[in-house]
Parts: sequence; C-alpha cells; structure tokens
Amino acid sequence: TEGAKAERPEKAEHDPILHITKRGQLSMGKSIGIRAMSILIALIAGGLISVLVTGKNPIDIYASIFEGAFGNTDRAWITFQEMAVLLGISLAVTPAFRMKFWNTGAEGQVLIGCLVTAACMFWIGSSVPEWVLILIMLGASILAGILWGVIPAFFKAFWGTNETLFTLMMNYVAIQLVESFLKIADKSGSNTVGPTILCYGWVPDLFGVQYLLNIVVVGIMCVLMYVYLKKTKQGYEISVVGESENTARYVGINVKKVIIRTMAISGAICGLVGFLLVGATSHSIDANLVSGRGFTAIMVSWLAKFNPFIMILTTFLLVFLDLGAGEMSTKLGLNESYGEILTGIILFFIIGSEFFIQYKVKINKKHKLFAGKKGREAHK
Repeated sequence: TEGAKAERPEKAEHDPILHITKRGQLSMGKSIGIRAMSILIALIAGGLISVLVTGKNPIDIYASIFEGAFGNTDRAWITFQEMAVLLGISLAVTPAFRMKFWNTGAEGQVLIGCLVTAACMFWIGSSVPEWVLILIMLGASILAGILWGVIPAFFKAFWGTNETLFTLMMNYVAIQLVESFLKIADKSGSNTVGPTILCYGWVPDLFGVQYLLNIVVVGIMCVLMYVYLKKTKQGYEISVVGESENTARYVGINVKKVIIRTMAISGAICGLVGFLLVGATSHSIDANLVSGRGFTAIMVSWLAKFNPFIMILTTFLLVFLDLGAGEMSTKLGLNESYGEILTGIILFFIIGSEFFIQYKVKINKKHKLFAGKKGREAHK
C-alpha cells in the first residue's frame, strides 16, 4: 500500500549501523585466536599510551616487565610460586561459581587455613614428631577451610541467605581471628608472627627446590578439578544446579546437598592453599598474607570460563603483569601506579574480547551512510 511504502524510508533511516547477534559455539581454536588478538592489540595500545604519557620507549617498558618476572632463576621461581597460589585459590572458587554460588569468601577460607596451620605449629610443634605435626597441620587446615565454606552454604541451602554478603563478612571474622592469634603468639605487638616463633612443622622442599612442592600440588589439583567438573556425576550436578535449581529438583538432584558439598570442596582447597602458604612457603602469618588473591581468583575463574587449564594462562598473565610492574617502576623511574594502569589497559582488552567470542558484529551496508547518492536522496 502507499502508506506502507511511505513508512519504509523512515524505517530505513532508523536502522542501526551495526547488527549484533549471538554467536553459536565457537571452536577452541577460534576463541583462543580472538583472545590472542586482543592481547596483541592491548600491548600495542599500552605501548602507544606509554609513549604519550611517559615518553618512554614501550619496548623498554615491556622488557622491564619481563625482567621483573623472569630476570633470573629466583624471580622465575617466585613467579611460578605466585601462579601456584593464585591458581590454587581460583580452582577453589570455580565449582561454586559454576554452580552460581557467589563465593566472595575465598580470602577468609584461605586465611583460616593459614591460621590453623600456624596454631598447630605454635601450640603442639614441640610435643609431637615433625612428620606427625605436618600431617596434623594438613588435616586441620583442610577441615578449617571446609568449615568456613560449609557455614554460608548451610544457611544458603536451608534459609536462602545471601551468600555474597555472608561469605564476604566471614573474611573479616577470619582476619580478626588472625589478629587475635598474633597478639597471643607474639607479646611484642608485632603485626607478623614469623619463622623464629613458628619454627616447627616446616614442610620439606621437594627435591631440595623451594616452591616446587606448591607448584606440583596445584598442578595435580588442576588436572583433578578438570576431571571432576567435566567427567563426573557430581560435576554434572553442579552444572545443572547452576543452570536452574528448579530443573535440578525436577530431575531428582538434591540441591541442598550439592550446595553444601560443593562449598565443602571449595573450602577444602582453600584450606590446603593456606597450609602450603604457611607450612611450605612463608613459615609466618599475618592478616594480609593472602593479599587480595581471594578476589583476584574470581576474575581468573571467570576469564577462563571455569576451565582449569585455561586458568593457567589467565593466572600467568595476571602474575606476570603484577610482578613485572614493580621492576618497571624501579628501573625506568615511573610511578608505581603506572604499572597498575598498564595492567588495567591490558585487562580491559582481554575482558572485552569475551564480547566478541559471545557475539557477532556486522555492519549494516543498507544504512544510509553506505548508500549511494540515489539512496541518500531516497532517505531524505
């Protein structure tokens, strides 16, 4: 009709320039390619901004970052150790987040594992053989982590409490418990209880190499977590509960049991990481020992789409940038905050790449901007 024809130019005029549509399942090769391209673009953008803001050669900046993380053997081992700790915590939060249980309490769950390990070293260290003490420390830290994970899970399962706030508040309880232990163990009022006091129960280095035990243990956990999530019935139940609790109940899954069991696993891994931090690495404890890695682990898990093997790459990137930024600031005389700015730029592009993995962007060639002279006159 004439009325319909009259409406067409107006509709065409308001057509968007870009069409965004949901992608199908991308192959692993294509998704890795998109992420790799985003990292390359991020490095270029970071380099350009570095030139404009600091006047420094971007090659020198990136070289100093690499030197900070892998400049010598000691730095390389520290980098791998930091990766192991962050990856271990990321593996811990992954089952909960896959189930859409928003566990923001990994910081406290690791810290309570650290505290129980240190308490065993302090109070019973001199009364039992060394190997017995280490076993007690290991078991106690895992049980403490389980307790710290199960408490909010129980309240969520039976009374529907907000797990985000509950787990977050338990972080502060763990911090205060550590502060209390520090006052008891060291009467001088120090903020740290160190190796001179926690002198029992040191876990031996694997093959005489410091940090190797942590790396091996977390590597094994990574494989086991992948198998657990992808190949077992319990992993399937976690996925179903995460998709829809009503669907899970309909197919006969005990949702309450799955919630509590999953958080027990998360807490156990956090407790184990706490044991490794105190018993095998620092032999000391303070309220900042976990240093925010419980929250960084959430980002690692989400960026990797809950895939334990991809978490290795995201963990490497974050640790590499974090450790390298300090060297960059020292060597090139830049403000320490600039390292964080550069890290933020790179993460911005990496997180943005997830959009292009999920969605396809097409240019609308019929838009008036791309039409010829006759097309533009028709729009008018």
